[in-house]
Amino acid sequence: MTQCERILQYMEKFGSITNREAVINLDIMRLASRIHDLQKEGYNIKRENVKKKNESGEFKHYTRYSLEGEQ
Repeated sequence: MTQCERILQYMEKFGSITNREAVINLDIMRLASRIHDLQKEGYNIKRENVKKKNESGEFKHYTRYSLEGEQ
């Protein structure tokens, strides 16, 4: 199974994916590049910029990707 196929399967199962989830769960280091590949193949992928406070009280920014129309 290709990295793109694994990402699609993950998003279908869990609704979305972040870079951290891709590294930990799928061993994929360049999620944004694979998302770009999927978009070139015609997949509509929603990109959500998230700002969240961590345990230290610092705000962290990251991107959450999901298939358009899926939640």
